[in-house]
Amino acid sequence: MDSTPKEQKPSVKDLIYWRDPKKSGVVFGLSMLVLLSLAAFSVISVVSYLLLALLCVTITFRIYKSVVQAVKKSSDGHPFKPLLEKDVSISAETFRKHVDTSLTYINRGLKQMSRLFLVEDLVDSLKLAVVMWLLTYVGAIFNGITILILADILLFAVPPIYEKNKTQIDQYVDLARTRINATVAKLQEKLPGAVKRSKTE
Repeated sequence: MDSTPKEQKPSVKDLIYWRDPKKSGVVFGLSMLVLLSLAAFSVISVVSYLLLALLCVTITFRIYKSVVQAVKKSSDGHPFKPLLEKDVSISAETFRKHVDTSLTYINRGLKQMSRLFLVEDLVDSLKLAVVMWLLTYVGAIFNGITILILADILLFAVPPIYEKNKTQIDQYVDLARTRINATVAKLQEKLPGAVKRSKTE
């Protein structure tokens, strides 16, 4: 029995925490390249250029290997044979599993939207209104691609910073959360229609 450990695929958490700097750097670089390309060109152009570049690489490699095999008179076969023989189909069970998971999140989101927009809790609905109002200013300053670029940078920059300064950051977050909860509690007492939360929540 082969006891050699198999190489595991890096998880999203491993990538954003830079457990393997090379892999994280490649993913961050590619994501930034795609987003910057989308900022300069249309989606169709970016997708077409990416697929064209991929085709150029695979075709060039295929021709190169064919020439090498002809010169050496070897019979190695198709260079991409292992990949061609790999099963890339999605099973019905896997598809249903992902659909069921997505449906759970969709239903949860719909329920939450209904609760907020039909003002089940006045304070929560007011929070959403404030967030939407702030986003109107964000939208006036940045377009969607710019926000995605900033989000990508923060996604790869914030986790390692937080990991190195976890204790100090948690202290400030707890302090801010305490003050926010105290402010919300005062609003709930004064505003009509606000749902009183129990102490166990």
